[in-house]
Amino acid sequence: MLPLLLDRVGFDVDGRCLVDAIDARIEAGTRTVVLGANGAGKSLLLRLCHGLIAPTRGRVAWSGQGRQAMVFQRPVMLRRSALANIEYALARAGVSGMERRRRSAAALERVGLGSIAARSARVLSGGEQQRVALARAWALEPQVLFLDEPTASLDPGATAEVERIIQAIHASGTKIVMTTHNLGQARRLGDEVLFLHHGGLAEHSPVDRFFSAPATAEAAAFLRGELPWT
Repeated sequence: MLPLLLDRVGFDVDGRCLVDAIDARIEAGTRTVVLGANGAGKSLLLRLCHGLIAPTRGRVAWSGQGRQAMVFQRPVMLRRSALANIEYALARAGVSGMERRRRSAAALERVGLGSIAARSARVLSGGEQQRVALARAWALEPQVLFLDEPTASLDPGATAEVERIIQAIHASGTKIVMTTHNLGQARRLGDEVLFLHHGGLAEHSPVDRFFSAPATAEAAAFLRGELPWT
């Protein structure tokens, strides 16, 4: 399915440019972290890549057909059990009954929630719900997993557990593309950085280089905490 090619991708709403002429090539294997201040276009870019919305300019092109999944900051839990939430996603993907139950149960075990499979997903803690959302996405066996601020509302313990799961999903062969405001997390989970500024791509570089020697004044200001977050 990869690489993903962003060819002069733009997105306008009511005459306002929210994403502007982004050119990038995103390869398989590496973990890609999208950084930038609030309003820079990070979440919007993920939705464009995932195909939830279409660009108003340019194109998003994949090298072939394949499976994608996306997990949001606030996961949507259906009014059913944790296990049934995963089974529903697999049913929508065309997975048969017995295989659906097996993969759902295995996914919950992988994220450490096998013991609560029968509990209503909506009464789980925020961290547990995010782990169910990750299990649901992982069960689909995606080639690419988009993560939009997956730990933004979680406490440190839940954040560490979610990070462990993300690393395990990557180790299983899934490409990770994620947004985060946590610079420590970007260092831990990223191999390369796409840095957005005012809707444009200001920098695309390996994570170590981005943090040690940013190539643009905007990136340097961002790392010093001098760019406004809103």
